[in-house]
Amino acid sequence: MTQPSVILATASYDHTIRFWEAKSGRCYRTIQYPDSQVNRLEITPDKRYLAAAGNPHIRLFDINSSSHQPVMSYDSHTNNVMAVGFQCDGNWMYSGSEDGTVKIWDLRAPGCQREYESRAAVNTVVLHPNQTELISGDQNGNIRVWDLTANSCSCELVPEVDTAVRSLTVMWDGSLVVAANNHGTCYVWRLLRGNQTMTNFEPLHKLQAHNEYILKCLLSPEFCEPHRYLATASSDHTVKIWNVDGFKLEKTLIGHQRWVWDCVFSVDGAYLITASSDTTAKLWSMSTGEEIKTYQGHHKATVCCALHDGAEPSPS
Repeated sequence: MTQPSVILATASYDHTIRFWEAKSGRCYRTIQYPDSQVNRLEITPDKRYLAAAGNPHIRLFDINSSSHQPVMSYDSHTNNVMAVGFQCDGNWMYSGSEDGTVKIWDLRAPGCQREYESRAAVNTVVLHPNQTELISGDQNGNIRVWDLTANSCSCELVPEVDTAVRSLTVMWDGSLVVAANNHGTCYVWRLLRGNQTMTNFEPLHKLQAHNEYILKCLLSPEFCEPHRYLATASSDHTVKIWNVDGFKLEKTLIGHQRWVWDCVFSVDGAYLITASSDTTAKLWSMSTGEEIKTYQGHHKATVCCALHDGAEPSPS
């Protein structure tokens, strides 16, 4: 198989993962995933593998193969894996689970390398651009920074007591972090470097983005500069695009019929892909707010999407 330059994948409660031609909307490969639903998809930086976070395992699939079988399975979580992602060189993977743990996996060795206890179901984990801190958000409303160098929790904060943190996102340059919760609120902090390497959170803004759940929040990528956006996907069927400069509402993306679970920007920030309970994924133009393409083929809720349309990192 020749590898497309744009890798777009979605997963659904119908127990399949689908790969799509982004421009034509054609599904060119379907992987059956009978063991559980898939909660999260992530593509490795080199575009070789797709990680699918399920219950309670993470499976790694070869993007350039037609095989249904994973090349690797990571099995030490004991409940739904809600977050998965990769270090920038693709050497290791991180995950967060409803079993209350955040784990780190070396992709070149079997088994979990490190484990951090959050003491509540972990809904979201992001890697700071410095590649040495993980930030997690859990069902009890805790946000924790895990310092990988010191191997400990370096910071804890609770924006709203007993309100689940559903999604976290960090600006590509490490300047901002946003947490979205079940009340439709986004909390925004400036990230400041203290005398040590520890990151300090300085409250910047509180945004009442939706009246219902926010299921995903996402800051725009580096190549979107000088424009900086925050996308919020909600159970109110919409995605809202906010200008980070003042947090003014720029656009509301209307077209999905049910909850919007996930979203991902193209590498230049010109497009957004969304995944919804209405069984579809959609491609949107960020300049017009118009829907360009609908990806149809799943039979049940489409709950996550992954996109990699950038260059692979040059080997260091």
